[in-house]
Amino acid sequence: MQLPPSATLANAPALLAQLQQALANGSGPVQVDASGLQAFDTSLLALLMQAHRLSRAAGRGFGVVGAPPKLVQLAQLYGVEELLSLSLSEPAPAAA
Repeated sequence: MQLPPSATLANAPALLAQLQQALANGSGPVQVDASGLQAFDTSLLALLMQAHRLSRAAGRGFGVVGAPPKLVQLAQLYGVEELLSLSLSEPAPAAA
């Protein structure tokens, strides 16, 4: 599932519904792509933790790829970066 550019409390219910639908319609590990994130708040961590719980309950793995550094820092602050299996977004190549 691809996260939108903004993931805040205002759109958390819609994002949770999308994650639940992705869980219901797929198989194998759930992978959330956070590479397009530009604005987010702590509600995103709660949403990702809920998605992790639902994935595990369904017997599936869970991970977040393309996480912006600030999301990783926030997850570290709350001590959940390993639980969410966050992987940083790749740095942009240097301009020649």
